[in-house]
This record gives sequence, C-alpha cells and structure tokens, in this order.
Amino acid sequence: MGKNKHLERKMESRHIRMISLGGVIGTGLFLSSGYTIHQAGPVGTIMAYLLGALIVYTVMLCLGELAVAMPYTGSFHVYAKNYIGPATGFVVAILYWLTWTIALGSEFTAAGLIMQQWFPQVPVWCWSLVFMVVIFLINFFSVRIFAESEFWLSAIKVFAIVGFIILGFLAIIGVIPLEGMHHAPGLSNLTKNGLFPNGWYGVFTTMLTVNFAFSGTELIGVTAGEAKDPEKTIPQAIHTTLWRLIIFFVGSIVVLSALIPYKVAGVTQSPFVYVLKQMHIPFAADLMNFVVLTAIVSAANSGLYASSRMLWSLGNEGTIPKFFAKTNKNGAPNVALVFSMLGGIFALVSSVVAADTVYLVLVSISGLAVVIVWMAIALSELNFRKRFLKEGHQLSELKFRTPGWPFVPYFALIASGLSCILIWFDPQQRIALYCTIPFVAICYLIHYIWMRKATKN
Repeated sequence: MGKNKHLERKMESRHIRMISLGGVIGTGLFLSSGYTIHQAGPVGTIMAYLLGALIVYTVMLCLGELAVAMPYTGSFHVYAKNYIGPATGFVVAILYWLTWTIALGSEFTAAGLIMQQWFPQVPVWCWSLVFMVVIFLINFFSVRIFAESEFWLSAIKVFAIVGFIILGFLAIIGVIPLEGMHHAPGLSNLTKNGLFPNGWYGVFTTMLTVNFAFSGTELIGVTAGEAKDPEKTIPQAIHTTLWRLIIFFVGSIVVLSALIPYKVAGVTQSPFVYVLKQMHIPFAADLMNFVVLTAIVSAANSGLYASSRMLWSLGNEGTIPKFFAKTNKNGAPNVALVFSMLGGIFALVSSVVAADTVYLVLVSISGLAVVIVWMAIALSELNFRKRFLKEGHQLSELKFRTPGWPFVPYFALIASGLSCILIWFDPQQRIALYCTIPFVAICYLIHYIWMRKATKN
C-alpha cells in the first residue's frame, strides 16, 4: 500500500472557518472558567486568558506555515517526526490521540447527565450510548458529514456566546437589572477585593486550565489534510485566531468577572448559568444546558475526528501496523475510528470503576498533552524554516510565513513550556507532572523497542 499524505479533500472553506471559529468554544469555557476566576481572581483571570490567547495565536502562526507548506492529515506528528525526530513524532501523536480519546469518555458521560436532567426516568448510560452511536456514524460515513455537523454545532456555540456577551454588557451598565442589586454593577467586582485576591501567582498556576480551555484551536492543522483549498482556507482561519479568542473568551471572562463575586465563581454551578439566573432570564438553566450539550457533542465529534486521524497517520507512516491506515469507500479511516471509539469507551468505563486510579492518571496526562503538542509545533516550525533555507530555498516560496521569526516560535515554545512547569506550584494540578513525565518516557521507550524490532525484521 503506497503512503498517502492526506485523506480525501472534502472540507470547504466555510467548514474550516466555522470549525476554527467555534471549535475552540467548549466545556473548558462554559464550566472551567469559574474555577479560574475563583483561583486567580477577576483581573488575574482576564490576564491569564489574554496571555493564553497570545500563546495560542503564536502557536497557530507556527502551525500555519507548516500546514500550508505540508497539508498532511495528522499534521502535528508528521512535522515532529520530520523536523524533531521519529520518536518525538510518535510521542506527539500518542499524546494528542490520548487527549481526545479521554475527552470522548468524559463528554459521553456529561451528555448523558445533561439529558437525564430533562428525562430523569432514562438512565445516564442509555443517553451516553445514543451519543456514542450518533458521533460514530457521523464520522464513519464521510468527512463531509463530519464537517457539516460541526459547522452547525459551532454556529450554535458562536451565537450563544455573542448573545451572552451582549446580555452581560447590558447588565453591567444597568439596562438589565440583576437580582439583589439596585444600581448598575459596572466593573466594581474586578477590583473591590484587590487586583489579585489570592496572590499574583494564581495567574500563572491557572495557565494549564486556561490552555485546556483553548485546546481545539490546533484542530485546524488536522483539517489541512482534508481541506479542498488548504493554501487559502488555512491562512484565513489562522489570521482570525487572535480576535476570535479575544472576543469569545476574553469578552466572556470580562462579563463573568464583572458580574460574579470571585468567591462564588466555580463553586456550585456553571458561571454562565449563575449570571443568567441573576438576570432572571427565563429557562436560564435549560438554555445554558442546551448550549453546553451542543459544546459537548461538538467536542466528542471533533475528538473522534482528531484521534482517528492521528491513528490513521501513524499507520500511514508505518509507525504502527499498516491496517490502521485502511479507509472505507467514503475515504473515512474506519479502523482508526473503531479503535479511537474503543479508547473512548475504555476511558468512560475507567471513570466509573477506577476514577481515583486509572482515570485520574489518564486525565492528568491529557491535561498536559495539548501544551506539549504546542511546544512540538513551535519547535518543528523553527527547524523547518532553518532546513528550508539551508537547502537553498527562498522565503518567497512559502505561501504562508510565520511573522516575527524566530521570536514568535521561540515565544510559543518557551511560554508553553513555562505553563507546564508552573503547575508544580499548584498542589491540585501537580499530579499532572507526576503522571505525564513517566508516560512520555515510556512512549519513547516503546518507540525505540518497536523500531529496533522493525529494523531486525
């Protein structure tokens, strides 16, 4: 079987734009943002999200140059393999696959729990099974169906966030009254307990949570292998990354921080639900639960897509058995899809029967995995550009160039690395380092043994 660089190119520009626009909006924003406000304080959280947006944007600028020059399916690990080393490429693919596979398990459970609030007589596992089947079929039949479904799921999230920001702004200036308040709250909540009520270090120790909320932005790189016109669509999506993150994430965080006392945030419920209830918006909890359900289904949809493409790419490159690269008549990697779904089911089962052991380890590793992938993207771009010029090429040959080279990729690399290291100072997140470092070492060892065995044969 010959080695392909990509699967069938069926994604249109509107699919790529909307996936890049709404793909990053997920449970990390709707649920985890409350924890960040509680830990870092209002101003600290805004600063953390601004810094996170800057880090992600620089990573995306690096990814843009790579993805346009080499629009491969499973892009990250191929770039890491070619420009860092084969073992690192393998580790990047396994980490990214694990991140989305673990997400699959948690998303199916979360979707079942939300549905049970509306249909209490139906067990959670029934709903989880329904969503498993639906998500699998969406991905199995063709990438076109995946792209179309993700387009509409992302559109719902985008409109919901825009609507929330508008309502929040009206509440801040007093047009919409808040429960228990007889005047416009303004921005008093941002500073009344001091700029950093829990200390300035909270800004940095929450960076991993912030980066988790931004995870999914890099999915644009995976879609490059199935985009109809990657030279046009990928740069368009990259260029809009920063303003998207600032409007949707930082805009939401400013509203939440202004309207929720930081001691209340993240304690009992989604901060979005809390704010809407304070405004006396009818059916606030149900409306927000519907949006969160949309985000969950979208995350599961993207998760199965991304994880299956990583397995396909590993099989296509010959790093794992070739049968993982098999596709069905519609061009979908059916073997990789089945194994990724089985991984999600294993994560789901482990969250029930081994929540304090196996599942805790898996979640801890996946929390750091995306940031490690970002570091690999930045380092791959640095090495790619150096080799490109060394081989006698001209910069004018690149259809998309990372601006501010080499400062931008170095910033992306160092800032991502620091956000990993700084979680050592947060006892609640420190376990991620304890689990991830040995796991990465084991992955390198497995690759070494596998390659040594392959060369002997």
